[in-house]
Amino acid sequence: MATLRISSALIYQNTLTHHFRLRRPHRFVCKSMTKTTPDTTLVELSRRSGNYQPSPWNHCYLLSIENKYASETEVITRDVLKKKVKSMLDDEKKSRLEQLELIDDLQKLGVSYHFEIEINDTLTDLHLKMGRNCWKCDKEEDLHATSLEFRLLRQHGFDVSENIFDVIIDQIESNTFKTNNINGIISLYEASYLSTKSDTKLHKVIRPFATEQIRKFVDDEDTKNIEVREKAYHALEMPYHWRMRRLDTRWYIDAYEKKHDMNLVLIEFAKIDFNIVQAAHQEDLKYVSRWWKDTCLTNQLPFVRDRIVENYFWTVGLIYEPQFGYIRRIMTIVNALVTTIDDIYDIYGTLEELELFTSMVENWDVNRLGELPEYMRLCFLILYNEINGIGCDILKYKKIDVIPYLKKSWADLCRTYLVEAKWYKRGYKPSLEEYMQNAWISISAPTILIHFYCVFSDQISVQNLETLSQHRQHIVRCSATVLRLANDLGTSPTELARGDVLKSVQCYMHETGASEERARDHVHQMISDMWDDMNSETKTACNSSSRSRGFKEAAMNLARMSQCMYQYGDGHGCPEKAKTIDRVQSLLVDPIPLDVNRLG
Repeated sequence: MATLRISSALIYQNTLTHHFRLRRPHRFVCKSMTKTTPDTTLVELSRRSGNYQPSPWNHCYLLSIENKYASETEVITRDVLKKKVKSMLDDEKKSRLEQLELIDDLQKLGVSYHFEIEINDTLTDLHLKMGRNCWKCDKEEDLHATSLEFRLLRQHGFDVSENIFDVIIDQIESNTFKTNNINGIISLYEASYLSTKSDTKLHKVIRPFATEQIRKFVDDEDTKNIEVREKAYHALEMPYHWRMRRLDTRWYIDAYEKKHDMNLVLIEFAKIDFNIVQAAHQEDLKYVSRWWKDTCLTNQLPFVRDRIVENYFWTVGLIYEPQFGYIRRIMTIVNALVTTIDDIYDIYGTLEELELFTSMVENWDVNRLGELPEYMRLCFLILYNEINGIGCDILKYKKIDVIPYLKKSWADLCRTYLVEAKWYKRGYKPSLEEYMQNAWISISAPTILIHFYCVFSDQISVQNLETLSQHRQHIVRCSATVLRLANDLGTSPTELARGDVLKSVQCYMHETGASEERARDHVHQMISDMWDDMNSETKTACNSSSRSRGFKEAAMNLARMSQCMYQYGDGHGCPEKAKTIDRVQSLLVDPIPLDVNRLG
């Protein structure tokens, strides 16, 4: 899938940043432990607590951060280096493998968005040559090149058959495959994760074989090549295709610099560009931090997660390129509202209150604000104002009213939250299938992605809006399912301890009598199956419009981000325990130091 590009139709985004207004409602005092009954007596209510820690990020600190390596001088240097890198791409003397490795490096170093046209032209040419020559991987030296080509072509939407590995598969099955080329094995392993459900050879032969070979390599105490060992460990921990792109870029810059054959121009270009992009992200983060502070939601609703930085971190995983700052700001606001409302349903509200709130969102009528409990009024009013404001800006600049679709997505989300609240209150234990029918919507991915579609697309299609609104977009369901399952794997022990509905792991255990280990393995397999479905959805992406490709890539990026956020536990709710703080620090706070004399 090609990296996203800005078009002239998106110039409006810069204008929107100035027009996007903070809509500040009156403040309300929350009597958190009481409610008023019809006879005006006060009744004590038992409220749960998520025991969430305060935000590790101080607002004043966030406003103070800056990247000192992103000055005008660095921008000029970056542009000079960019021309040199472009000449590398245009070099017709490069071999097939050299072309592939350069494209792979540009993507992993996070700078491929500068060269989309050149990369697409090169891959199109390679794909045509592959078709004419019927290339198959039948030599040891071809293993790395063919595996890399297969992965890059499929990643960009070209249709490539798994049959190019038939000779290798025959050797594996006959136990005659012999190679000391661990880089080729790692490339083969990474290629196997671009599989679809129909790719049985990739599933049953190549991936298990490559995984076993890499494990033997890293377990071999005689292995001396530290560079390749780190690469192998990194691959086994999570395949590249599933990784959050920007975080992997930060890792790969360090790894690439250690390579014996690293290109000095390329590494310096990547480091300077990283810092320039980080500076853009820092300005976004300051904006959303001010917005969050001005809402007063953490003061009025002290039980909710104060996670504006983490909510912004999600958006960097969704779309990181510097020209899409407006989208990141809007999507952070959406994420923050999702987090707040989720906590009202999961932790604090009574069923009666939650039914009132759900009805308010369904009716979208601010005149009925007084019907809500006092602590809910501010939250609903901010939701109402922000979503209407987003819809108003879209109407002005894209000439289409999306508010009915946006508000429906919030109503659908709240209804699924209410279902789970009722399950918990009544002690109901759903089957895994029943749980997932509700949970893929309650995880909020459909809500997030319809907002993304509206602010990202050049021209919004009513047909696409209807498809998204009716939950008929398959890639959205796949992405949402990965998000839900990754969330369950990372958060269910904590949530069950405080009191919550059974999650996917526990539903499977209750339904089948399986052990927790077996249930977790089953959920991991469900995630892998969803990736096969998403790969199928993007297999013909090269024939789609750039905006269609961009939306599908964002859906996949949401799945990638979920596996990043919940890789070591609840990285959203408990960032101090799941490496989120370190990851945010490396991506959004700490610049990459530059050696000004290195290029001479």
